[in-house]
Amino acid sequence: MNDVLTQSRPIRLKGRSFLALALTPELPFEDWLVQLDALASRSAGFFLRRPIVLDVQGLELERAQLRDLVSQLGMRNVRIMGIEGARSSLLGPDLPPAMADGRPASDVEIPPTDEAQKPVPVENIITPVAPLPRATPSIVVSQPVRSGQSLHYPEGDVTVVGSVASGAEVVAGGSIHVYGALRGRAMAGTMGNSSARIFCRKLEAELIAIDGFYLTAEDMEPGLRGKPVQIWLEGEAIRAEALS
Repeated sequence: MNDVLTQSRPIRLKGRSFLALALTPELPFEDWLVQLDALASRSAGFFLRRPIVLDVQGLELERAQLRDLVSQLGMRNVRIMGIEGARSSLLGPDLPPAMADGRPASDVEIPPTDEAQKPVPVENIITPVAPLPRATPSIVVSQPVRSGQSLHYPEGDVTVVGSVASGAEVVAGGSIHVYGALRGRAMAGTMGNSSARIFCRKLEAELIAIDGFYLTAEDMEPGLRGKPVQIWLEGEAIRAEALS
């Protein structure tokens, strides 16, 4: 009789890199949560399906305050995947794990509700000059998006009449149209719109995403680089084809 040796299959670990949004609360938390609620009311689903890191660097707070803040965010469907900048004594098994060494990206600063009519006091954020009504499905930006700038429009489509530079970012709840070279990052369908698409006249993107599914420059089809392209989501796979 031959002995049959069975070998268990090894556990397979895969590396993944995800973009996360870092929330930076301010004391007192009660006032900060009021502003967060105002943002949620103006842009429904802003935090939907987004990985969130809570950055408490430099805040003097007790563990009970941190636990209550995480609980308050959870009640608002803001799920915290990790906490950055907290002392080890503040953390424990009842709180999200500590995170560190995150690579900085361009900031997003939302004006308070009572200052919604004022320009955003951050130079690297592009927003419409006039407040847009909720019914407006799209915006048109008639200037290039420069390196370090971040254009966010969760309500609908974004059209850029120009190029998106390397290091720049365009984030839209709907589709993205770039009438120039797309060299930075483009994330469409961020509010759960899987039918959103990305169009550009010249594909040189660092990263593209639709409805939370990402593709980096290294994973893109080399034959499409430098060409006019449309990009869409098919199931859980990002597809792309050249435009004639």
